[in-house]
Amino acid sequence: MTKPSFFDLTLSDLSDELVAAGHKKFAATQLFEWVYDRKILDIESWSNVSKKCREWLGETYSFDLPKVIFHAKSYDGTRKFLVQFEDKQTVETVVIPARNRLTQCISSQVGCAIGCTFCHTGTQGLKRHLKAGEITGQFMAVSLWLKENVHEEERLTNIVYMGQGEPLHNYENVKKATINFLEQKGLGLSQRKITLSTSGLVPKIKMLHDFPPVNIAISLHSAKNDTRTELMPINKAYDLQRLFDAIKSIPLKAHRRITYEYLLIAGVNDTKSDVEALNKLLDKRESKINLIPFNEYPGSNYKKPSNDQVLWFMDQMIKKGYTCTIRATKGEDILAACGQLKTQYEKLNLWDQSVEIRRIENSDAQA
Repeated sequence: MTKPSFFDLTLSDLSDELVAAGHKKFAATQLFEWVYDRKILDIESWSNVSKKCREWLGETYSFDLPKVIFHAKSYDGTRKFLVQFEDKQTVETVVIPARNRLTQCISSQVGCAIGCTFCHTGTQGLKRHLKAGEITGQFMAVSLWLKENVHEEERLTNIVYMGQGEPLHNYENVKKATINFLEQKGLGLSQRKITLSTSGLVPKIKMLHDFPPVNIAISLHSAKNDTRTELMPINKAYDLQRLFDAIKSIPLKAHRRITYEYLLIAGVNDTKSDVEALNKLLDKRESKINLIPFNEYPGSNYKKPSNDQVLWFMDQMIKKGYTCTIRATKGEDILAACGQLKTQYEKLNLWDQSVEIRRIENSDAQA
């Protein structure tokens, strides 16, 4: 019988399990510090944990992490990892360097049910949800890989739920993983270092009052219902009116704004009328716009806009009073850029593609 994973437990869960088994409650804090803070998974090394407790832990839980079975590094420093779980399913996770941070783009599902027409991952369909421990496990596995394989200091500082899957479709597991990311006795990330992105799953957006208060990003991509429906079939069920009614219920801390991700696609959503529609829809006081030039991939029906067109669109939004940035394109040469996550390891050509790099430089674009 397979043991449950230690990484599926929150600190509160572990405390309850320890007490129920006759151990001291405070051992939970010690264990979190060994596993998450020090990242030492050898049970026998936990010198301040009783032998009896260590034996119980070894008999009760698995401390296995997802396996890193492939790694590729882009010329710009972006790293792409293929990680494999116990059932041999795989997801990709990407590590993106910036001037003062190292961001991991984490997957929440194997595949995705949303089916956005611009997304490379969307061609797979949903295979299954990831467990909480498989989500935090991506972070742990990559952290340990970097520690063991990279000579220079590379420490993950930020997390974005922008990998494979719709995070809110896997609400409870993503919530539990986020609690562990934030746990000060463990990984200890701050709320401002984590961003939860959603395509607009309205019933779950209305539940965010019960979610840890992290940054929120909405994958908008068009302020016109017909265009958004073409790009994102979820808009048929939850159109812009319903989406923005739900967004009003999101509890925002003081001085926080919602980020609206806007994928710019040539001839689809990059015109003057798109600028006007966006201006009419958003509240500039509570909104930040993050423009993402579309990343072309083999078989895609869409085209990337010119750099001039992207800069024009940004300039129009800034003139209207919005905070508007361009996400720097990274990892194109290893198909690691946003929207290109596809876990088909057997198709080795996906790892060997040589793509002309056309970067839009932005010295402080949010990773």
